[in-house]
Amino acid sequence: MIVIVGVSVVLGVIVSHFFVAETIERDAMLTAQFIQSIAEAEVRHASLGRGLTMGQFLDERVDASALGVASEELDRVRAEFFDHIVHLPDALLATVFAPDGVVVWSTNRALIGERMQSDELDETMHSKVMVARGHIKRPGAERAERQFLRAPQDMYIENYIPLLDAQGNIASVVEVYKEPAGLIGTLRNGYLLIWFTSAFSAIVIYLSLFWIVRRAATQLAAQQQQLLENETLVVIGEMSSAVAHGLRNPLAAIRSSAELALDTDGVPAQKNITDIISQVDRLSCWVRELLLFARPISDEREGVDLGAVVDDVVRAFEPQLRRAAIEIDWNPPRALAPVSGHRALVTQALNSVVANAIEAMPKGGRLRLAVEADGAAREMVLTVSDSGMGMSAQQLALACKPFHTTKRTGLGVGLALVKRIMERFGGSIRLDSREKQGTDVYLIFRLAEQE
Repeated sequence: MIVIVGVSVVLGVIVSHFFVAETIERDAMLTAQFIQSIAEAEVRHASLGRGLTMGQFLDERVDASALGVASEELDRVRAEFFDHIVHLPDALLATVFAPDGVVVWSTNRALIGERMQSDELDETMHSKVMVARGHIKRPGAERAERQFLRAPQDMYIENYIPLLDAQGNIASVVEVYKEPAGLIGTLRNGYLLIWFTSAFSAIVIYLSLFWIVRRAATQLAAQQQQLLENETLVVIGEMSSAVAHGLRNPLAAIRSSAELALDTDGVPAQKNITDIISQVDRLSCWVRELLLFARPISDEREGVDLGAVVDDVVRAFEPQLRRAAIEIDWNPPRALAPVSGHRALVTQALNSVVANAIEAMPKGGRLRLAVEADGAAREMVLTVSDSGMGMSAQQLALACKPFHTTKRTGLGVGLALVKRIMERFGGSIRLDSREKQGTDVYLIFRLAEQE
């Protein structure tokens, strides 16, 4: 912010200074051209002869006979020129200097005959070019202001216009103080425009950079979090794979032995053997989930008919839904655009969601599935809603974390695996749950690219 404000102030100062200097220079050029045109016109009109310029005889101390001109004609031409100067628009003071710095004529008669010194006058005398300066009114600070015929309101411009002789030397210098109302209004508006633009640009640049940096910081934080999660998942996957492979063969041997013992007649511990088989089956299910979670998910993509996948899953769960006294609400849409994914993985994800919904309704309930397309966002949303026990806000926040579960017989990798599958194909999962009211799971798929 400090850098942007500093740069904006410096640019504002530079641009405003250039604008004021150029505007004053243009006005001074017009004034100089006007006065020089008047001088040339008066000389031609009077037919004073070749080689004479107006600047040579503005000083009354000049002998008319030395110039070869009648004294009356010289006085007439000089008076007409001074009359034009008097009627310059917006003039505060007009003065004519001889080459020695003496005031030979002025709209303020009290100045005639005085010798004046100023840096601008000396610069004009030496450079033989027009000099213009702009001044802000400072009461009592400028000696020239006390000589004006009227006090300036805000700002005034000082012009020094050299009048040369035929050899190109300084013959006279006309000094004009002006207060051009139109020009001052333009300068004031220009000042306001420049500084408003500078301030507005600084604000826009600051807000833009702030947004860019904030967005970059958010993305970096998200990517860092994703990287940590990926590293954690890699470690968990490797550990899970090792544990699952180590348990699978012993569990198979235990189950086979238990089944053989169960087939033997007269075994007094048949109930215990049945419990062994049940617990081994539960551990085997955990092993399969661990292996699925640890397995890398394929990047292969294809267009998946989401309606057909839902139909298959509903048919597969029909016996279980019937036993659990759960009503199914599913009306297949007629035509759906294919979504981006892999049919087997999408089926696996939906199986996990439906299985969780069934477990959340041990006393029966209602399971609703609906598909809604969002053409503008190029997305397809599959909603799976149950009327089960629901989750608290804390449970909902941890629902997709690996190995976090609220079920006594669960491992906690089902929704984590669903999240990985959805994100692998550019989709996402969103949960909305209320305790004792049910849970809504939204599986958001990207539409497949049409070839």
